[in-house]
Amino acid sequence: MPNISLDLIDDKIEFFEADDLRTLEKKINEQIEHNKALLLSVHHVSHQMHVMENGKRWYSAVVHFKAKK
Repeated sequence: MPNISLDLIDDKIEFFEADDLRTLEKKINEQIEHNKALLLSVHHVSHQMHVMENGKRWYSAVVHFKAKK
């Protein structure tokens, strides 16, 4: 019989990028829902906006998920 080991994920950091805030928020919210199945919740969010040479804005975010306790 194979030995199956289940380890819980305590911390998970994910990176997101988009060319507008609405899309960035949608990507993050979708991943929040997926991570709920892993019993992870948002611990911290960091985000920034960059203006490229052509004037176009680029948004990015880092989301730190932690195990619910």
